Amino acid sequence: MPVITLPDGSKREFANPVSVFDVAADIGAGLAKAALAGKVNGELVDTSFTIENDTDLAIITARDDEGVDVIRHSCAHLMAMAVQALFPGAQVTIGPVIENGFYYDFAYERPFTSEDLEKIEKKMLELSKQNLPVSRSVMNRDEAVALFEKMGESYKVEILSSIPAEQDLSFYSQGDFIDLCRGPHVPSTGHIKAFKLMKVAGAYWRGDSKNEMLQRIYGTAWSDKKQLKEYLHRLEEAEKRDHRKLGKQLNLFHLQEEAPGMVFWHPNGWTLYQQIEQYMRVKQRVNGYQEIKTPQVVERTLWEKSGHWDKFAEQMFTTHSENKDFAVKPMNCPCHIQVFNQGLRSYRDLPLRLAEFGSCHRNEPSGALHGIMRVRGFVQDDAHIFCAEDAIQPEVASFIEFLHEVYHDFGFTDVIYKLSTRPEQRVGSDEVWDKAEKALADALDAAGLDWEELPGEGAFYGPKIEFSLKDCLGRVWQCGTIQVDFSMPGRLEAQFVNEHGDRETPVMLHRAILGSFERFIGILIEHYAGALPAWLAPTQAVVMNITDNQAEYCTNVVKTLQNNGFRAVSDLRNEKIGFKIRERTLQKVPFLLVVGDKEVENGCVAVRTRSGEDLGTMTIEAFSEFLSKDVERKGRDD
Repeated sequence: MPVITLPDGSKREFANPVSVFDVAADIGAGLAKAALAGKVNGELVDTSFTIENDTDLAIITARDDEGVDVIRHSCAHLMAMAVQALFPGAQVTIGPVIENGFYYDFAYERPFTSEDLEKIEKKMLELSKQNLPVSRSVMNRDEAVALFEKMGESYKVEILSSIPAEQDLSFYSQGDFIDLCRGPHVPSTGHIKAFKLMKVAGAYWRGDSKNEMLQRIYGTAWSDKKQLKEYLHRLEEAEKRDHRKLGKQLNLFHLQEEAPGMVFWHPNGWTLYQQIEQYMRVKQRVNGYQEIKTPQVVERTLWEKSGHWDKFAEQMFTTHSENKDFAVKPMNCPCHIQVFNQGLRSYRDLPLRLAEFGSCHRNEPSGALHGIMRVRGFVQDDAHIFCAEDAIQPEVASFIEFLHEVYHDFGFTDVIYKLSTRPEQRVGSDEVWDKAEKALADALDAAGLDWEELPGEGAFYGPKIEFSLKDCLGRVWQCGTIQVDFSMPGRLEAQFVNEHGDRETPVMLHRAILGSFERFIGILIEHYAGALPAWLAPTQAVVMNITDNQAEYCTNVVKTLQNNGFRAVSDLRNEKIGFKIRERTLQKVPFLLVVGDKEVENGCVAVRTRSGEDLGTMTIEAFSEFLSKDVERKGRDD
């Protein structure tokens, strides 16, 4: 006689064992129709799952995140079924859920084309409308191997052969299609209504380049067509905002094969880069940081002492000179400890905040490189705070306030906070970890922030807070971090004299706000679609003449603006003013100043924005004051 406890605390008692679907039907016909899966004592199961004992149960529908994942997992199977129906001889391998969708890898005699994807999608719609029941079965390994050998599924046989013989395996079937899968899946194919196949790409079997190349079909699936439409719109917007396209269009940077993962900054891009660096330099100084600069190439022994050589050697660029091994630094922390170690420090010197715009290099796999978002050579707004244990909480609280100021100035107000706590393999005592985790949690709470705990996700040397930004398309970018480190200062013999006259090892807080400058600039470009606020724009104003009669006046206006500290240029080309306005608008210059005979006569400029707004006629002094205020408030309306 199972008693079912629902999420709202209510209970339902049944005389006999019941399925998840039965419970949903007992609650209401509408819920039974919408049910995709169940969550039994925290574990996702099919709606056919039988409950025999007292249980906590949640009915999962398409409104739940888990429900959308179930739809996506089931949609992958629907796609595989369609592929095998249309292309006899195609073998299925694996098909997991990924962010916003799914993929399946296939072995087939020829490459799939875009026309093939259209046919597959059409077939999936047919199968969905048939509302085929989806059923779960269990087989042992040998039975499954025999079944798939008979079906000619050699890849599936290879997967099954690597599983222990005594292990029972679950399979899901719909129509004449069957595949190995943990599940759960939707009760029938009719629940899969909003999907689209996105692209096909190559993928090595088991991810090994020594194996044969398979074809990976990617798709997306959602709870309804409205969500699918919104997602496709976001993708379209993201494509328009792609920093690689805009970087070329706005003449900001380029990358080339001779320097993979390294950025060639053009004058416009370097101007943007320098604006960000100078802004951060001032902010750090105001917040008590001292800027330093450390070497690019450091001898192997330091990396061995810090622990990086063992854990990070494959990602380090190395060289050899005079019988010694060297590495181009992949991070700045060991070098910052060397600065701390010069002279014996007192507790009165702490906290000591050392900052560096540190140039780092990491040998990232070529397949992982992505524009300036993922590169091999990058600069971090890196800093390390050396302090005593009892200073962790106030230092973290101060850092969070600093971070919010910076993000707000760059136009990001939606921040996600995650606290990663101790992993199983770690250094330091539980008592010290307790203090550090509490200090980070208290700092988040003191700031009145909602945060999520990630148990076991901390680094081996200490817990950390990660700060992620949401951009205008709702995409999440992890940028900032502050990490407590109990290990490296001791490994590198950092000490200070405490108030009792004893030697003590400081705690080191690793912190960054922007993270990689390159990546952050890529995020800014996409967030603003290249239309950067005036304080960041490489060119803040362009002065354009209507005829040659105004050329000298335009030149003088530009000089005046430049003398006032603004980034202004003239456009004196013998082109129609409409053409020049359109071209400069495409270059996303914030303010376009038009000069005709009337403006020259009155000592004014006609001001318009890149969005087409007419701000009227202003004197040079008035425009300078207007632009100065816009730059000061960072273009915000608050």
